[in-house]
This record gives sequence, structure tokens and C-alpha cells, in this order.
Amino acid sequence: MDSPHGAAVKAEDFGLKGPRGWAFRGIGIDAEPGSLIAVEGPSGSGRTCLLLALTGRMKPTEGHAEVGRHRLPKRMAAVRRIAALGPVSGVNELDQALTVAEQLREGALLQRRYEGPVRALLRPRGERRASSTARINAALDAAGLDLTTLPKGQRTSVRDLERLEAVRLSVAIALLGSPRLLALDDLDMKLSDAERTEAWALLRSVAAAGTTVLAVCSEAPEDALVLRTGAGAEAEADTETGASASTGTGTENDTENDDDTKGADDALAEAGRA
Repeated sequence: MDSPHGAAVKAEDFGLKGPRGWAFRGIGIDAEPGSLIAVEGPSGSGRTCLLLALTGRMKPTEGHAEVGRHRLPKRMAAVRRIAALGPVSGVNELDQALTVAEQLREGALLQRRYEGPVRALLRPRGERRASSTARINAALDAAGLDLTTLPKGQRTSVRDLERLEAVRLSVAIALLGSPRLLALDDLDMKLSDAERTEAWALLRSVAAAGTTVLAVCSEAPEDALVLRTGAGAEAEADTETGASASTGTGTENDTENDDDTKGADDALAEAGRA
């Protein structure tokens, strides 16, 4: 059953092959709206490619998936409209040259221009500004980012943010568009144990509010629905919600494992050029 707030995520024998090998394959998942999904695996195992494929940014090679009842790969554009993507290196990143306020205003402007109704652009300037401010404040609250705690407040440069602050800013920008699926890459990269705990608490709160969350990580929390990539991946099940997930069997030898890593790298390179 789908939800007006979150998107159900389903896949069967889902796979993507690059010029030199498989980025991932044999993925299966059945997650309810509002689920917290973790894509766990070593770097180069196809984690990011799987995230991009499930958000409609990369075209799969085999199998199929459904996100919010939109079937992939046939309805990739429809999935992109309901899925917000956090920073992915070479694909979608924060602009280090901007201040936090500028980054937020740019995000709000893009959402209004590309996703809002045309009539919204004809409203008085003051009304549009007030609406954008309200949306930004609501998104910041949901992401747990208090601008007054930053070194220079809203004038703090994005390049000067701590890693967890940058994660919160990325989540806030993504939430401006009220997505049904929020996807983040390398969530736990360069975070301390305490910061990881805070980051997962943030994503749990987003999921609890109804938005489905998909996060790439090196180590998933126990309460997440886990998809594992890479050699030796095993099936996982969430007995509490009835959701389930499984991955392919991995590679048979070191040569095939190298090919899979190259396949993921090639696929990401193609996504960056798209």
C-alpha cells in the first residue's frame, strides 16, 4: 500500500551492468512507505549505483523495481519527481562557494521554478518570499539544523561546515520539495560514532514523519531494512514491519570482484556525464 507522504519501494532481480562488469545485480526488496532502508557494503561494491537506479537517475540492465507505484526503468522521470537526492560525488553536490543562506535560497528557487504550479510564479514578490522562508524554516527544523549555532550564522560558507552539519543542510534542501523518497549517499563517511548516531536519529525522524529514506552506508543500524552489496551479501528481513530485502550472491573470485568494482565505477562515470 502506498502513502501520500512516503513511497513504497519494491524490486525483483534488479541489476545494472557497466561496460566492464556488473555494478550490482539480483537485488530484491519490498519496503513499505516510511521505511528506513540502508544500502550497506564496501566502497566500490555498487552501493551508489543502486541508490541512483532506485531514484530514477540510472537505467537498470535487468529486472525491475517500483517506487511509489512507478515502475522502473519505464517511468524513470516519474520516480525522479518524487525522489530527492542528497549529495553524490560528481552527480549532485553542495556548492562550496555559496553561503548556507545562498544554498537554501537556491534550493527553494529551483523547487518553485521546476516543481511548483505556474500560477505560483505570478504571486506578489512579498508573498513568494514569505512562502519560501516558511518552507526553508520547516525544512531546517526537520533536518535539525539551527543556523544560529553555525560560526557565522546563515552567512557561514558551505565549505566551512562540519560533516554532520553538511548532511543536515543537504537533508533540509532535499525536504524543500516534500519528496516521498529521500536518498543519501555515504551517510556515515567521516563521522565519529557519536555523529553517526545523530545522523541515523535524523533519518529515523524523517522516516517517522512518513517519508521513505534510502541511505548508503558502511555499517547499517540494527533497526534499518538492509540491502547489502558486494561479495558475500546475504538476505535480510525486517520481522517487525514484514518488509524484506535481499541481494545477489556476489562474486566467485577476485577477478570477478575487480570487474564488479570497475562496472560500478564506469556506471557512475556515465551518470556524472548525463
